[in-house]
Amino acid sequence: MTNQVQKAGAPPAGGGGALSDIAAAAATLRQAAHDKTERIRRITSQVKMLALNARIESSRVGEHGRGFTVVANEVGAVGEAIARLARELDADVDGRIVGLQEQVSRLVSRAQGERLVDLALNAVELIDRNLYERTCDVRWWATDAAVVACAAAPAAAAAAFAERRLGVILSAYTVYLDLWLCDRDGRILATGRPDRFPGLRGQSVAQEPWFREAAALASGDAYSAADIRTESRLGGAQVATYCASVRQDGEAAGAPLGVLAIHFDWEPQARAIVQGVRVAPEDRARTRVLLVDGTQRVIAASDGVGLLSERLRFDRDDPVSGVVPREGGKVPAGDKLLAGNKGVVAYHRTPGYETYRGLGWYGVIVQGAG
Repeated sequence: MTNQVQKAGAPPAGGGGALSDIAAAAATLRQAAHDKTERIRRITSQVKMLALNARIESSRVGEHGRGFTVVANEVGAVGEAIARLARELDADVDGRIVGLQEQVSRLVSRAQGERLVDLALNAVELIDRNLYERTCDVRWWATDAAVVACAAAPAAAAAAFAERRLGVILSAYTVYLDLWLCDRDGRILATGRPDRFPGLRGQSVAQEPWFREAAALASGDAYSAADIRTESRLGGAQVATYCASVRQDGEAAGAPLGVLAIHFDWEPQARAIVQGVRVAPEDRARTRVLLVDGTQRVIAASDGVGLLSERLRFDRDDPVSGVVPREGGKVPAGDKLLAGNKGVVAYHRTPGYETYRGLGWYGVIVQGAG
């Protein structure tokens, strides 16, 4: 099992790449076309002015200028026709380029949204792969001979030996705060870090939801997982608790003897993931990378804000993944990144990993407009 949390390794998110370049080129072309037609209009205006002056002069010379008047009138008509054509060309070209710009803008927005959804998936996948290993750890360690022996006959010597064994495990698996061996009634028999967290042996956790769920597990192959919470017995640290039943002789079908609970040190591990998502440097100031639980409570945030207290409020037309635009108010209420600003919320629900189906968590990217 790996003993560290991996960081998101996807390429940085940001920019629209070639599509943004096309949009910029279209804007340049639009301006160039407008400039050229404006020059045509100025030239034809000069031609029309010359034609007008020619008519005036021809009228002054009377009968001798009559032929020149016909030419002047024709020149004026040609100038007017050119001016009309320039106006039509300008309107046509401008309309087509505006349409192209709008199409490219939609494509850029879609590509950027899909990229943010991919990053949200990347974040939640990484944490779930890590937590899958926690489910393997707890089921494995619940079969440890010292753990089974203490649960079967919790004498002082057996408890001391179990604590030494749990301490050895923790020395190699530093992503855990502590490991607790509990009897069937919820009394703590042994812990892995009695020096750091003293006085836990003998305390009851019988009323804890995670213990009650674990005590009802059907076999040694099963496990239970609790949502993120603070644990007062561990200094108020944020923990993800995983449990497995300890059974007679370490057999999956053996009689239940107790529960092994392992407390994953959540906050620093989750922070490494959300801060490790490769958002482009120019987008970091306007971007939050979040993990939220099934109730949309923030359980990890790249900016460290709102942990275990903030709840995102946005409509999910697709329960699995999607991008929610700023328009329509479908955004986290009061989110500082989107206040008075356009932006998006991209999300993806955990797909689970191997036998770990996850807890319905989401990776979320909140990004204000650039």
